[in-house]
This record gives sequence, C-alpha cells and structure tokens, in this order.
Amino acid sequence: MDAPDQARRLSELYDEVLSGGRVPGAPRPLVAESWQRSLAALVDPELDAPPVVVSGDELAELREQHPLHAVLPVLRQTLTTIADEASHIMIVTDARGLILWREGAAGVRRQADRIALSEGAIWSEDAIGTNGMGTALAADQPVQIHSAEHLVRRIHAWTCAAAPVHDPDTGKLIGAVDVSGPLRTVHPAMMALVTAAAGLAEGQLRVRMAAADEVLRARNMRHLIALGDAPGALLTPTGRVLAVQPLAWLPDRLDVPAGADRIDLGDGREGVIEQLDEGYLLRLPGTARSRRTSLRLELLGARQPVAVVGGREIALTLRRAEVLALLLLHPSGLTAEQLMLQLYGDEGNPTTVRAEMHRLRNLLGAGVLDTKPYRILADVSGDVTDVQTFVRRGELSRALDLYAGPLLVRSDAPALRAERDELDATLRRAVLDSGEAELLWRYGQTSVGAEDLEVFEVLARWLPADDARRAAVAARIRRLTDELTM
Repeated sequence: MDAPDQARRLSELYDEVLSGGRVPGAPRPLVAESWQRSLAALVDPELDAPPVVVSGDELAELREQHPLHAVLPVLRQTLTTIADEASHIMIVTDARGLILWREGAAGVRRQADRIALSEGAIWSEDAIGTNGMGTALAADQPVQIHSAEHLVRRIHAWTCAAAPVHDPDTGKLIGAVDVSGPLRTVHPAMMALVTAAAGLAEGQLRVRMAAADEVLRARNMRHLIALGDAPGALLTPTGRVLAVQPLAWLPDRLDVPAGADRIDLGDGREGVIEQLDEGYLLRLPGTARSRRTSLRLELLGARQPVAVVGGREIALTLRRAEVLALLLLHPSGLTAEQLMLQLYGDEGNPTTVRAEMHRLRNLLGAGVLDTKPYRILADVSGDVTDVQTFVRRGELSRALDLYAGPLLVRSDAPALRAERDELDATLRRAVLDSGEAELLWRYGQTSVGAEDLEVFEVLARWLPADDARRAAVAARIRRLTDELTM
C-alpha cells in the first residue's frame, strides 16, 4: 500500500474509531495506547496547535543548559543534510517534549510554523496528542506516526519518526530526536535514521562522560589521598563511584540526596559525604581529611598571571606561571625531567627546574606544592581548566565569561603552546558548531575571535537582517579581507 492509500485507510479508521463506529481492523497497539493516553489527558482532536510555552532568552538558556546541546553537531551531521534533501525537518526536544531546536528545509519550516511545530512549543502527548516526539517519550521507544495516526486532525498531513535519548550516566530520559515532513515525504528509512541518530547522541554523551570522569578523578584524587589509609571514595555529582580506598564493598552508584551529609552504604554502614567543587568525597565516620590551602590561578589573556593563595594575591613571573600552568593541567604531577621537557624541550636542564620549584614553594607557602613528583597539593582551580570544563559540558556562555584570551600568550614553552592552541581551537569550533549568533558574536569580541575572518562571515549569515550589529560585522569583514589581500 503506497503512502496516499495508507493515509486514506488511516483516515477512515480514525473517523470510525473516534465516532464509536465499527470498522474492520484497529489502530496499531502502540497508536491505540497513545490515543487512550491522549484522550484521558482531555486532548481535543480538533485542536489547532500545541501551546508555545517559551521563547527568546528563556529558550536560549534552556538550550545551553540541556545536555543535548553538546552533541547537536552530531545530530546536525546525521540528520539535517538528509532532512534538507528529503524535504523534512530535524527536531530535538527535551524530556517534556518541548522543542529546543528545529532545522531543515525552509519550505517545510514555513509549513511547520502553521501548526506550531517550532522552537518553544511543547509536543508532549498531553499537549497535542499522539505524535512522533510525544509518543516516543511516553512509550520510551522509537516510533513512526503517519497521517491519521496523529490524534489531532490538523496534523494528519504530516508524517514523523522519533527516538528517545537517554543520559548514559543516570539512564534517565533527556529528550528525543525527530524527523518530520509533509505526508508525501514519508520514507521507510526514517525510523532507522532517527534511531541511529539517537544512538550516536548517546554514544557521544558516553564519551564525554568518560572524559569528564577522568578529569574529575585527576583533579580530586588529592582529597582521597588526604584520608591517608582510612577508607573513602570519590563520587560524581550523580553518585557514581569513581575511585575507592579500601571500603570492602561499594555499589557502582550511591544515592546522594541534595544537601545530605550522611548516606546509607547499603550494607548497614553509614558514610559521611563532603561536597567538592566537582562531585563528593565519601568517608566513614571518625575519619577526616586534612584541611588544604586554596589556590586559584588566573592564566588567560594578556594580563599578568596571578595566583591567589588562601585569599592572598601573588603576581607571577612568566616562568613561574608556566610551571603552575603545567602542574594545573597535570594534576597527578610531573617529575623534574618531565617539567624540563614541557618547559624547554630537549635544551633544558632538570637542575634549573628544581631551583625554580624551590623558589616557587617558598613564594606560595606551605601546603601548596609537593615533590616527588611535583604536583599541587592545594585545593586548586584555574580559569583555563574552568573554560575547558564548560566547553566539554557544552556550557559555552559560561566558557566565554571566563575566556579572557589565550593561555599565557607570551609563553614559548612547547607544551603550553600546544595547550594554548588546543584550547583556542576547541572553543572556536564549539562556538561555530553551536549555531547561535549571540555566542559567536561574543567570541568575535575576544582577542582571538576579533581577527578571525570566518567568524564574521558566519555571523553575517546568522544575524537577523534587522540586527544593528550587521554594520559592524560588515566593516570587520572588509578590514580582515583587505589585510589578507595586502
């Protein structure tokens, strides 16, 4: 049966079922169950459109905070080109069915606007009845909804396929990916396509989670080490166990209620919970970790690098800032020989490094630096590692808040040149892939972005026609183009 014939058959079935008449056959079980849920939620089959519940700044904030923001480039690469060619649109929702992103063929987007199939509208089953996104979320499985399988009559001219996406950390449902289009565009591969895209998104989230785990473990092992021989564990913010000192037995995950200072370990023991900057330290009652000095490193941009030790601000020479930057970026520590190679390459001398470390330890005071290997003992944070963390999480607005410019811009140390280039390239790529003009504009105001022709060429395409900033963007494009041709 071809698509038009199938649509006619479904329409007849729809009319008979909703009117209470008798008709041979029945809706698919998945569709029938969805209709029952939708009607129980008092959805009117003659509804015009779902409610648009957010817009503007609120929508932008929801997008940036959502975990799927970080994997949007993968979804675009997988779905948007195909959607454009096949006259479809790609849609990404949150767990409620709120549409966060919609991209694809311009003509289809215009048609979709007529039924509020657009950003900010909520397409849950209890808002608009049976539909690809809402039903995939309600049933927690990939679905394809065609024509009159939609409960609301006005959507019968559409076909859609959607698949749910889960958080690989908690297993919770976090959203859905959907491909929708006019009835004539139905294709048997749509279901396989969105299922594969959801799987790719979850895979990317899993990779990012593993990388974040390694960073959290490296940055916070000092808290576990500070317990000495006493039992303890490092936990992620969601309670997964990352590292353990002998505790006989622990599950892979512990339930840590918000604000709790003690938790049940599940075997009759009680654990004490201490919140860290990232995650938790678990220890048994009667044990304590030694109090550590705080150290904050400000190393980005053209300003003089600074260390803040226990609230005391210390200006750093370039060489001392380089040493501290390398130790910040290598939390497990470096030997004198490794530091020498990172700072000087093959031309260095370990004796020079040892002398510099001795002076640096005296400058910063006790409890900040350790030897054998050289590493930071203090509770340390830094603008460069914060930017790395926010980029990794997809929190690009927060990354740009902290990004004052390249890492130790005057440094010629081989390892720091590589770290500097990697940070700049990673932030640039993330902003360009975000699809958000406001983020790209902010990046263009940084010392690195201000000289990037591609950034302003993309801005010229992304900014609305009536945006006052277009004149400044055009002027910058002219200047940068002239400089390239001189």
